[in-house]
Amino acid sequence: MPVSLIRVKSPVTYRRLSVRHCLAAYHLSVYLFLIFFGKKLPGGHLGEDLLLRLLLERQGGLRASPSQGYQGMVDGGSNIVEADWESVSSILQVGGTIIGSARCKDFRSREGRLKAAHNLVQLGITNLCVIGGDGSLTGANIFRKEWSGLLEELAREGKINTEEVEKHGYLNVVGMVGSIDNDFCGTDMTIGTDSALHRIIEVVDAIMTTAQSHQRTFVLEVMGRHCGYLALVSALACGADWVFLPESPPEEGWQENMCIKLSENRARKKRLNIIIVAEGAIDTQNKPITSEQIKELVVTQLAYDTRVTILGHVQRGGTPSAFDRILASRMGVEAVVALLQATPETPACVVSLSGNQAVRLPLMECVQMTQEVQKAMDERRFKDAVRLRGRSFENNLNTYKRLAIKLPDSQIPKVEDVASNCNVGVVNVGAPAAGMNAAVRAAVRVGIADGHKVFAVYDGFEGFAKGQIKEIGWADVGGWTGQGGSILGTKRTLPGKYLEDIAAQMSIHGINALLMIGGFEAYLGLLELSAAREKHKEFCVPMVMVPATVSNNVPGSDFSIGADTALNTITDVSVGSRAVLVDKRKAFKIEFM
Repeated sequence: MPVSLIRVKSPVTYRRLSVRHCLAAYHLSVYLFLIFFGKKLPGGHLGEDLLLRLLLERQGGLRASPSQGYQGMVDGGSNIVEADWESVSSILQVGGTIIGSARCKDFRSREGRLKAAHNLVQLGITNLCVIGGDGSLTGANIFRKEWSGLLEELAREGKINTEEVEKHGYLNVVGMVGSIDNDFCGTDMTIGTDSALHRIIEVVDAIMTTAQSHQRTFVLEVMGRHCGYLALVSALACGADWVFLPESPPEEGWQENMCIKLSENRARKKRLNIIIVAEGAIDTQNKPITSEQIKELVVTQLAYDTRVTILGHVQRGGTPSAFDRILASRMGVEAVVALLQATPETPACVVSLSGNQAVRLPLMECVQMTQEVQKAMDERRFKDAVRLRGRSFENNLNTYKRLAIKLPDSQIPKVEDVASNCNVGVVNVGAPAAGMNAAVRAAVRVGIADGHKVFAVYDGFEGFAKGQIKEIGWADVGGWTGQGGSILGTKRTLPGKYLEDIAAQMSIHGINALLMIGGFEAYLGLLELSAAREKHKEFCVPMVMVPATVSNNVPGSDFSIGADTALNTITDVSVGSRAVLVDKRKAFKIEFM
C-alpha cells in the first residue's frame, strides 16, 4: 500500500473542513474503540479528545475504554463505556490519560484476545485506535490478523451468531505513537516527548544556578533505556559538556577525554559542568555506564565537587507542552480519517509525523525498523543504530558534536588556509525572540571550527552603522543557549538610511559574509542590502537570514525561532486563567502578539 500524505496547514481548519467533509461521505454507523496502552505520558489525553469529538460530530456512536488499556478490553462489562462530547472537555491541560493505561498479560494469549473480540462484537465495535509504543501496536496488529478466526471460534462456541460474524467480519486498526523516549522509527516525534524535554530543561535551568554558585559538576540521568533521544536533545538544548547515549557509545579512552574536556572548560572560567546520561548508556563493549561511575571518575581524577541527579518519573508528569497538544490533536484527526477510509484490504497503519506533515505508514514496517535498532546495538553496529533512528536523530548528534566539542587549536584551519577566507558578521534584527542567543552561539562556534573569524554586531543595523562591532570567540558564547532575549542587542530599524555607513564598516572590518538573525524586519533588511549591491560593492557578499520571531511571519519558513517558546507561554497563561474560573459566569479575554 502506498503511503498517504496528508498536508495539514492548520489543525483548526483541518478539523472543521476536511474531517467534516470526510465524515459526511459515510452514512453507516461507526463504532470506534479507543485504547491507551503502556506508560502514561503528557499529551496522551489530547489524541483521545480529538478522536472522540470528531466521531461525535456525525450521527452514529463511539465507545471508549476508560479502564486499564487492553485489560479493560479483555474484562469488558463496565470497563467499556460510551463517551460523549462533555466527557473529553477540559482535558487538554491534564497529563497522563483519563482512560487508564496498563500492561496486560491476558491479551498476550489467544484466550485473552478471544474474550476481547467477544466484548467488542457485543458492542458493535470494528475500529480500534491504539495509543502506545511498539509493543502495544504489535499486539493490535496481531489482534487484527486473528480477528476473523476469533469470530469463527466464537460462532462455533455459540457466543455470537453467523449474522454478527458477517456484519463485523473485519477489524480496522490505526496506531498513534505515545512514548516520551521518541524511540519509534518512522516518526520525527512521538506524543509526550516534547513535554518530557520541557521537564528536563526546567531541572537543568534550576541546577545551573546552584552549580555556578558552588562551581559544581552535575551528572544528570534522564530516561532512555534503549533510546538516547531525550539525553541528546537536552544536551544540545542546554550546552552540556558531555552526553552518554546507548546508540553512540564513547570511544575507547573516553574517561581521559572527558576529564580533559571538563578541565579545559574550567580553564576558560566556566564555573559549572553538566554531564547528561541516558539510563541505558553503554560503552563500545555493551557494558553499562552509570551515573555513579561517572561521578566517581570526576571526583577521583579532577577532585571536582560532583552531584548526581536522577529525574526518573518526573519526566512523565506535568502538563503537556503546546507542541504536544497540537501534535496529538493532529494525529487524532488523522487517525479518525484513516479509520473511516479503511477497507478490508487496508493494512494496519500508524499515524506519524514527517517534516511537520501528518502521514500514515504501514504499522509493522515501522515496528520492524524499531526492533532493528535494538538488534544493531546488541551487535555493536552503532553507526547503523544511529542511521536507523532517522535523519532527525543523526542531525542532532552531528550538531551537538560540532557545537560542544572544541577542536584543539592545532586542528582548527588557519584563516589563510581556508579557501573561502571569510570574516563573518552576525547581527540580530527586529524584536527579541527566545532562541536568538542559541542561534548566535551555533553560528560563532561552527564558523570558528571551520577556520573563519566571526564578528558580533551589536544593536542591529544602527549599531552596525556606528561601528559597534567586535570579534567574538568560542568561549565568549558559552552559556548562551538558555539565555532569553538578545545578548547582542537588537532593534527594528531597517538599514535603508544607514547603507553608506554599513558599507564603510564592512570594509573597515573586512566582513565578507553576513548572517542576520531576526524577524520580518531582518527579511526586509536583507532585501534592502541586496537591492543596494549595484551602488555598494561591499554588499556583494553571501548574506543569509535565520528567522527568529514570535510572530512566525517570515516568508518561506514553517517555524521561526522563538515561536514555540511564545506559544508555550500563552498556553501556560491560558491554563492559569482557566484554573481561576470558579464562577462559570466569568470569561477571560486573552490578548497576545
